[in-house]
Amino acid sequence: MNVTVCVKRVPDTETRVRIDGTGIETTGVKFIVSPYDEFAVEAALRTKEAAGDGAVSLLSLGDASTAESLRAGLAMGADSALLLTADVGLDGLATAKALANELQGSDDALILFGVKAADDDQQQVGPMVATLLNRPCVTGVASFEVQGDMAVCHREVEGGVEVIEVDLPAVLTITKGEYEPRYASLKGIMAAKRKPLEEKEATSVPERLRVDRLSEPPARAAGRIVGEGPDAVPELLRLLREEANAL
Repeated sequence: MNVTVCVKRVPDTETRVRIDGTGIETTGVKFIVSPYDEFAVEAALRTKEAAGDGAVSLLSLGDASTAESLRAGLAMGADSALLLTADVGLDGLATAKALANELQGSDDALILFGVKAADDDQQQVGPMVATLLNRPCVTGVASFEVQGDMAVCHREVEGGVEVIEVDLPAVLTITKGEYEPRYASLKGIMAAKRKPLEEKEATSVPERLRVDRLSEPPARAAGRIVGEGPDAVPELLRLLREEANAL
């Protein structure tokens, strides 16, 4: 059972982000593997372990510093990694095309993504890659099992669980569910240094999406005290109706 997991390097979700023109100030910012992509890596590792054979490969698009994040995935237990070097913007389709160009011809039974990246929250790249590769796609998968030439996927929906059966090879996007990422052991960290991590230039794909500017959200207005006790209720209702348009 061979599985490829596409991962993205993002700012640590606990980092205080500072705006710098059309991007963020990266000085002093810690970068990590996007948390949802970690779920996908864990899902791939469990799938390989359940099958008893196969390999888990990592694929990422980014600059040279992305190699550090790929090493983190190798330390978790992935077998190999490939970094496609390129400048990555917010154009999800351009990213999907670059990844699909590399994955074209792959015979891996599963290609996994996190359901979304923690930085741009677009939820587009996985389904776009599936479309470009002409593979079926199931999104928002909380858990799945491989049964022969089929994957049985479970999606959490309001009031229950939706079960979807999909023929392999397929693309799945993984959300938070049963795949709590394992911690990398010292042995895994040391082994990751010896595992193959290839770098090559990504196929050039023009981006058609441009960020003109980023700005901080407006400061929250100060609260107002309209009175005390039951006598303040009429004035509060008036303000909610006439100023806040909440009623």
